[in-house]
Amino acid sequence: MRIARRAERIEPFFVMEVAKAASALAREAAAGSQPMLYLNIGEPDFTAPPLVQEAAARAVSAGRTQYTPAVGLDALRERISGWYAQRFGLDVPARRIVVTAGASAALQLACLALIEAGDEILMPDPSYPCNRHFVSAAEGRAVLLPTTAEGRFQLTAEQVRGAWNERTRGVLLASPSNPTGTSIPLDELRRIHEVVKSHGGITLVDEIYLGLSYGAALGDAAEADARFGHSALAIDDSVISINSFSKYFSMTGWRLGWLVVPEALVPAVERLAQNLFICASAIAQQAALACFEPESIAEYERRRAEFKARRDWFIPQLESLGLPVPVVPDGAFYAWADCGEFARQLGISGPRASWDLTFELMKRAHVTVAPGRDFGTDQTGRFIRFSTANALPQLEEAVARLRALAR
Repeated sequence: MRIARRAERIEPFFVMEVAKAASALAREAAAGSQPMLYLNIGEPDFTAPPLVQEAAARAVSAGRTQYTPAVGLDALRERISGWYAQRFGLDVPARRIVVTAGASAALQLACLALIEAGDEILMPDPSYPCNRHFVSAAEGRAVLLPTTAEGRFQLTAEQVRGAWNERTRGVLLASPSNPTGTSIPLDELRRIHEVVKSHGGITLVDEIYLGLSYGAALGDAAEADARFGHSALAIDDSVISINSFSKYFSMTGWRLGWLVVPEALVPAVERLAQNLFICASAIAQQAALACFEPESIAEYERRRAEFKARRDWFIPQLESLGLPVPVVPDGAFYAWADCGEFARQLGISGPRASWDLTFELMKRAHVTVAPGRDFGTDQTGRFIRFSTANALPQLEEAVARLRALAR
């Protein structure tokens, strides 16, 4: 059977391939051996809070399970609009919000609506692999620009200006980012958008971790850096923001997200959504209405504090193991660690060091991490990503196993 070239261009999602290998190894392990610790996938260990679960059950009982409008329930769009006002002080009208089947669908819709065959989209290296594949699926080309720790592993306006050519259509950024957990300071993001806008381009910003912002300093919340935790929507109505109920709202498997677009773009996105998805899950939408109740928000904020506490404990532990994290993440729940020295201690070196180390940790310590190769090509062979979306006892056990391995 002939496979379409667009499908052949899509690389495996190596994080998931590693997860499959780890699960297979865990099944084969002898009885009584150490259980596998999964620090590889960015999925909160928290589930939807009680009010959300109850709202889902009521929707099923009441039969509110039919198709919704392609752009989402009006009530949910209004709740999301209210959240922007309450949380960020932004006026984001509900009519600009499109509810989607996860942030993945939001990115797909945005790319299909805006990217022509051959268009180039500038992205940072490292960055979340699926984002560049959404560009590729729309017949565009993701152009990865190397970043540095000094620039928080994010693009700068100067880089965007220097890389722009006649094929460039825009930028796709993430703030906070996966895999680094770093954000773009709002003033730099504004400068990037000014460059893009001067060329008539598009600025897409993946903000699915925006609710999980803590600031750049370890320690007390009072030390949080005020440059971070702002939505790109504060810059200009032409900025396109992608968001999700998966991370801050702890609804990963519910597959629910949203897209904020300029009002003129809504009809095109709606047409695509009607044809590709019909609508997002009606049950998930009904449940998500309860995310914005004061009791739910209080629980989400408690969880955000817990994620920050995990970060503040875990990163110094990595440093003590010889796994330095060049930039303290100011959001999300990841640690992007330089594994070069740690790998050499285990007799591993070369351009595939992080890949080989990933499997050694899996086999010898039963700790699963994400290899750098998923996230780009520039120096990613010496980085691994840890997910701290796990309870502190699991993180403590993982550190203990790594420490024993390095002796």
